Amino acid sequence: MARMRTWKIQLKQWLESPDWRERLSDIAAQNGRETVGPLLSFLLLGGDMTARAAVGAGVAVAEVAERDPDAARNILRRLMWHMNEESGNIGWGIPQAFAEILARSPRMALEFHRVLLSYIMDTGRDDNFCDHDVLRRSCFWAVGRLAQDRPDLCGPAIPWLIRGLADQDIPCRGMAAWALTQLPPVFEAVPPLRRLAESGSEDVCPVFDGVAVREQTVAELARRALAHQAETRCS
Repeated sequence: MARMRTWKIQLKQWLESPDWRERLSDIAAQNGRETVGPLLSFLLLGGDMTARAAVGAGVAVAEVAERDPDAARNILRRLMWHMNEESGNIGWGIPQAFAEILARSPRMALEFHRVLLSYIMDTGRDDNFCDHDVLRRSCFWAVGRLAQDRPDLCGPAIPWLIRGLADQDIPCRGMAAWALTQLPPVFEAVPPLRRLAESGSEDVCPVFDGVAVREQTVAELARRALAHQAETRCS
């Protein structure tokens, strides 16, 4: 117990340090299954710590997946359970960790990417759609994060990201716009993106850019997504 407590303190200190990315190799070198628990607990701390803990979890579980795929699958199923209403949890930080794991593990990405995408797919039937507005924001971000490394797996999400531009939760619209910026352009996204950009919405989205969580407005994210559509089509 004392050893685990000491290890948890060490992990937290690494993630809080300015050179936290340089510590990822140290995290990966540890026993992944002993590391994942503390990292998942840090997801609840919010802000930069949530984002950094998610990155750490991605590194740790990717290492586990190389040595023991079944153990990695069990960790991902644990995340899925936390996203389930029946678990009694809200699931704060879980989509971010899910995305970071899949971004770093090709094997887990192939097996579980449809689950991650399903959290933004409102089919109107018995599905995995995340109906908690605030948590759904991170689901949109998670799809975009996966698209950065594995865009080939995220194509089915594009129609749902476009629908997300009119989500009932305004910050979700901004997160959907950000996610579309990580994917190849589609003409169908341009009109709703233009409407969102012209709305002037000052609602704020906390977007992790790989270094820190930075606040950006919904309208700003929509404008950037529009510019991405135009730049990519012209290149």
